[in-house]
Amino acid sequence: MIEQFQTGSSQFIGFTVSGKLHDEDYRTFVPAVDAAIAERTGIRLFIEFADFHGWDLHAAWDDIQFAATHYSAFDRIAVVGEKAWEGWMARLCKPFTHATVRYFDSSEAEAAWAWLREDR
Repeated sequence: MIEQFQTGSSQFIGFTVSGKLHDEDYRTFVPAVDAAIAERTGIRLFIEFADFHGWDLHAAWDDIQFAATHYSAFDRIAVVGEKAWEGWMARLCKPFTHATVRYFDSSEAEAAWAWLREDR
């Protein structure tokens, strides 16, 4: 499941990702991201994994398509997780985005927000 939450600024868009992702999740996630991108440039993305179990096959394809079509959509991406493989996944996505990507442990969520809010 991908749930969007309010960030208080159109510069930031935030989502919590949990369970196993399916195609239906991307049918709400992608339009939400596209709406934010349509409003402004330099979007910063906060993704928090909470009890995340990966993707089914169709959702994995959706994720690849999302990366290909949103390569330059973000300025920074903060990935917050609770498992070592989520940190590895954040490093793996770096070649597929123009954004600066950083992984933070779930105990460092406030540091992730502080990093997103920093000026370059």
